Amino acid sequence: MMRVDLRLYALVDPERANGRDLAVLARLAAQGGATLVQLRDKHTDTRRMVDRARAIKAALAPLGVPLLINDRIDVALASGADGAHVGQEDMAAEDARRILGADAIIGLSVKTAEQAEAAPIELLDYAGIGGVFATSSKDNPDPPIGPTGLSRIVGVFRRRSPEFPLCAIAGIDAGNAGEVIAAGADGVAVISALSLKDDPRAAARQLRGVVDDALAQRGRA
Repeated sequence: MMRVDLRLYALVDPERANGRDLAVLARLAAQGGATLVQLRDKHTDTRRMVDRARAIKAALAPLGVPLLINDRIDVALASGADGAHVGQEDMAAEDARRILGADAIIGLSVKTAEQAEAAPIELLDYAGIGGVFATSSKDNPDPPIGPTGLSRIVGVFRRRSPEFPLCAIAGIDAGNAGEVIAAGADGVAVISALSLKDDPRAAARQLRGVVDDALAQRGRA
C-alpha cells in the first residue's frame, strides 16, 4: 500500500462551501498546500455526486493531490477517485477494499480505543481520529475527545503498527493544529478552517505551515 500524506487533509462539502464551486475550492486548498482532498456529500443524488467528483478529480490532477470520497464506494468507483473514507457504520473496510482494489486509498474513522484495537489496519491506508474538538460541521452526539483522548487512541495504533498514518479531525484550525500534531497525529483533516475562509488558499498555506512546524518540532523532541 502507498504511504498516504495526511499533513493537510481538506474535506469539501457542498453544505459548507461558502457558495464556492467544490472543484474550485479543492484546487485552491491544494494550491495552498493540502496533501489530500475528500468529497463529503450526504444529500446530493448519485449521478450529480459522480459528476461533482469527476470535476474535483480533474481540478486536482495537475497538482498531484489524491481525491477520496466519503462513505460512497459506488461514487468512488464510478468517478475514478483515488479511494474512499468509511465510517464505523458505513461499508466494511474489507468490502471497500475488495471493490476498489489494492491500489485505492482507504481510510477509516475511529472514535475510541476499542475501535482502534479492532481496525483492520492491514487493509487500510490511514485512520482519521476524532472528533477532537467541538465542531458545527457534523452532527456529533459524542463529546470531543480532546488532545488527551487523541493521544490515547494514537497510542493504540502506534503499538499495533508504529508507522501507520493517522490524522485528527473536528474543530481543528491554525490555532490548535499544533497541539493535535504534538499529541501524535501525522496531519489534520479540516473543513471550515479552509472552506469558510475568504481566501482558502492562504488559509491552507497557513495551516500547512503550522502542521509542518509542529511535525519538525516533534521530530526533534
